[in-house]
Amino acid sequence: MQDAAPITSQDDLVTEAGKIAAAQVTPGMSHDAKDELLEHAMMGVLDRHVAIPWFGNIDAFSKGGLPRSQGLHLMHDEPRLPRMPEKPTLMDYLKKRVMLNNPHNNHLLQSANLARKNGLPEKLVLACLLHDIAVTCYIRTDHGYHGAQMIEPYVDEEMSWAIRYHQALRFFPDPSVGYEYPELYTRTFGEDYEPPAYVKRAAEQARNHKWYMSARLVTMNDLYSFDPNAKVDLDDFTDIIGRHFRQPEEGLGFDDSPSSHMWRSLIWPNNFL
Repeated sequence: MQDAAPITSQDDLVTEAGKIAAAQVTPGMSHDAKDELLEHAMMGVLDRHVAIPWFGNIDAFSKGGLPRSQGLHLMHDEPRLPRMPEKPTLMDYLKKRVMLNNPHNNHLLQSANLARKNGLPEKLVLACLLHDIAVTCYIRTDHGYHGAQMIEPYVDEEMSWAIRYHQALRFFPDPSVGYEYPELYTRTFGEDYEPPAYVKRAAEQARNHKWYMSARLVTMNDLYSFDPNAKVDLDDFTDIIGRHFRQPEEGLGFDDSPSSHMWRSLIWPNNFL
């Protein structure tokens, strides 16, 4: 490895790691095993320890924490991810982070496309495009709250409110508008699943709020069964983003807003500190 060419880009990393991993493939090796080989090869080429967020290391922490690592730790640019520009825009984040995560990118695009076809106001179309942004590239737990916090300095208050409360309203049918409890949730959580008390309270608060229908419309266009072969182009939403998302001049993540740190975490997700 000492004689290998320096790694200066994502393409260099993938090429070098691919060579190393290919040399270790054995006949009959499973696809998952090959993926693991490539992952280990990438980390070897990087020659840096990557600090995966603690909630991604449950087994290790349940046994007393991670062992101490020797050597250098990765900081700033992650060669395995596309490099972000100095002043990133929302579209940069969508293309270089959010939309890398299949099939969630299809879910977001098709939900937004459905909302547009159903004639929703543009800001709610954008809400549907961003409603699961936290799930896709940040954190699953309380994703409505995290997603709303990420975008609220840059959008209409009604839009961020709708994203926050769609999390709770998903669990509660509303026959008056034709919203039923998702069959997917029965399969995923079981027939006897009951949301916790804070989710019930949030849903009740939302039902009595002037923007209830905005959040409800997000749930009604939140596709739980979508066509994996359908193609929706993110660029089709460029104008809607331009009209309803206030792009900071300094670049999203560097404008000192209350959520700037959340966006920076997407640029450098594996920083040691």
